[in-house]
Amino acid sequence: MPRLEQMGFNITFDEAYKEFGGNCGNLIAYWEGTNPKIEPLFFSTHMDTVLPTEGLNPVIKNGVIYTDGTTILGADDRAALASYLEGIQAIQESGTPCGPIELVLTVNEQPGLVGARYLDYSKVKSKKGYIFDSSGDVGQIILQGPYSSRIFCEIEGKSSHIGLNPEEGINALLIAADALKNMKLGKIDEETLANIGVIKGGEMSSIIPGTAVLVGEVRCFHAKGLKEQLDNITNAVLTAAEKHGGKAKVRVEKKYLGFNEKSESKLSKTAINAAKNIGVNGYLTKTLGGADTNVLNENGLTCITLGNGFRNIHTFNEHISIENLINTGRMVTGLIEEWYNAHSGEQEK
Repeated sequence: MPRLEQMGFNITFDEAYKEFGGNCGNLIAYWEGTNPKIEPLFFSTHMDTVLPTEGLNPVIKNGVIYTDGTTILGADDRAALASYLEGIQAIQESGTPCGPIELVLTVNEQPGLVGARYLDYSKVKSKKGYIFDSSGDVGQIILQGPYSSRIFCEIEGKSSHIGLNPEEGINALLIAADALKNMKLGKIDEETLANIGVIKGGEMSSIIPGTAVLVGEVRCFHAKGLKEQLDNITNAVLTAAEKHGGKAKVRVEKKYLGFNEKSESKLSKTAINAAKNIGVNGYLTKTLGGADTNVLNENGLTCITLGNGFRNIHTFNEHISIENLINTGRMVTGLIEEWYNAHSGEQEK
């Protein structure tokens, strides 16, 4: 925060932490640039990392930053934070003309985009921006992200003792197994993923389990495809429960909505031109991975995800090349310049 203040940013925090028992809100910082009349541009990412990071000891091998193997690196997404500061400072030190720049730095992203969900959007002045938060090399431009929902299936059979009255029992785990056999799971097609990631049930080896729980997730680039897969899982569970004489309840919880930015939009063209100007391979793509990008778009902040090149995130082998780290800073500078040039031309008209 002191560095942002030294760079001329006005800083505020929201109170998102009250919604999830945290101790820090999202950080919103605004700098007017050299021409406050230009449409502002924001850069966003999350401030949290997965653990452990205590005692972090960076090690450089052949131009790549690792740790000593006892912690994760936290390049997801400290790399973006460092690059934002470096790129903006380069603009300031060079005296390059630019419009207002805003930083939207979220908390509690790793558990499920929680900070972005509870962000006080009334505090954000910008409406368009970029989020560097992808394992692709700098130049990756992600225009489309998925819709995603969790699904919770509560299966009810009937408990009984295997040695006393096994004929009275209805094994909830057998109902779950039967349901799983009839679900479409894994990679359904190029646009849809479905998974059951949690199976719970049973208490003792001598007791026929009377309850079981399945928890899964579906992701799809289209809302219709998302619903189809959720319906498939729901029908499989309800049908299996009825077949075995049990019952089931299914609940769906939205995680986030999808986004789909057009390749001809100003955000997209700015990114393509910036990549070209700094000499990296700019390419358009889409991802079935979720990010704050999904939530911000859902709440009226139009943005796309850009690659910054971290690898093996959430593991002790996490790493990022110095080249990608430097290029992310250069890309930030390039985006600011391109954004200003596009909008200053509009002002002249």
